[in-house]
Amino acid sequence: MSLTQSPRQRPDDPTPRRPDDLAPRPNDPARPRSGPAALLGLLTAAGGPRYAAALLVDALGTGLLRPFLLLYGIGVLALDAGTAGLAMSAGMVAGLLVLPLTGRWIDRGARSLPAAATLLVRAVGSVTLLLADGVAGFAAAAVLLGVGSQAWPATHAAVVSTLTEGRTRDAALAAGRTLRNAGLGAGALLATLAVAGGAGAIRLLAGVTAAACLLAAVLVHSLRVTAPQSPTAPAEAHPSAGDHQGPSQSPAKDPALRRITLLSLANLPYAFAFDVLEVALPALLVLHLHASAAWSSGVFVGNTVLVITLQLTVVLRFAHRSRHTVLAAGGATLAVSYLGFWAAGALGGTAGAATVAAVSVLYTLGEILYTGAGTALVAASAPPHLLGRALARWELSMGVGRAVAPAALTVLLAVDPGVLWPALAGTTLLAAAAVLRLRPRPGTRPDRA
Repeated sequence: MSLTQSPRQRPDDPTPRRPDDLAPRPNDPARPRSGPAALLGLLTAAGGPRYAAALLVDALGTGLLRPFLLLYGIGVLALDAGTAGLAMSAGMVAGLLVLPLTGRWIDRGARSLPAAATLLVRAVGSVTLLLADGVAGFAAAAVLLGVGSQAWPATHAAVVSTLTEGRTRDAALAAGRTLRNAGLGAGALLATLAVAGGAGAIRLLAGVTAAACLLAAVLVHSLRVTAPQSPTAPAEAHPSAGDHQGPSQSPAKDPALRRITLLSLANLPYAFAFDVLEVALPALLVLHLHASAAWSSGVFVGNTVLVITLQLTVVLRFAHRSRHTVLAAGGATLAVSYLGFWAAGALGGTAGAATVAAVSVLYTLGEILYTGAGTALVAASAPPHLLGRALARWELSMGVGRAVAPAALTVLLAVDPGVLWPALAGTTLLAAAAVLRLRPRPGTRPDRA
């Protein structure tokens, strides 16, 4: 595999605008390897130290968001858990509604500005939280934080896709996910410590979050990254690679974008995987196997550690494979793990809990393959002038799947585990088959570049 960085812009070169500190250096490796040094290099490959700092703020903020918001509403504003949860759900739904607009903004050529805006919105949301004195203020803060959090992945992927190419882009995206998973754990730990410190500590954490998001927004905006522009035609007139179409063809008729829309629909069963870990497995272990809650915590911690340590290695290991193939393999692996959880539930007791823990390793491998190939596939397949719409549709399917998953999983599990796990396995296998059917036709651009 050949992993290269995009060159620095020349005056007559329509490549993306990028700051001077992002130019390739003589000692930059052409073939990144896994490990701490490679992770650090990839985190700075698509934006330099300033962007890496913003990634760190996003990772910690993501880890803080769910536990911190709920704890703030209950512990500081004295809201009941139901009201706080409803406001948080409204915030996540608002974020999903904003995604299509974010995609169109990206397609107009913006790159670092939308990413900076998501961080600025989160800073305003944190300040709103500090000023809130009731449910209305808390709901407003939840909406702002939800919008900022939901829009970030698409804007981040757009920045990375503009400043890197090929398998370097895939590796840089994987490095960002590694940092984000580490941030989930660190953010949850900070939220726990804040609770121990009382309402004053929780308010202080909200203030620190606002300041950090504001600083990160300034750093990202200072990059001044925009989309490449053709010297002869507007961005909207660019045909998608590998598909012959007229310059006046509308985005709705673009064949590549239609395939990405179908991929996004196939992604819906995949997206249930995250809540399998957070919802279905704890319910299976505690309610059906009557195991200690420590088993659930152990599975979650083990999953987080494996994702952090293996994500980049696995992406690089499968870099010679088609992204469609890797994404389908992730779905098949997840489906097999669901059947393993079904079998573990039949064992019962400690033996069943131990089997769940063992099968969760296979589940984690499926998750790594899925997340490592999904966004990278969309970024590689999207026509450059429709990158924003493509990423927004993918992230929208991810968000819808995650919004529906908790209710669907708990209802099916309440009926019978023998209904939940086969249903999950079957739908995910069908989705994996659909991904394979959507591979590029002969004569079009391959997805291995």
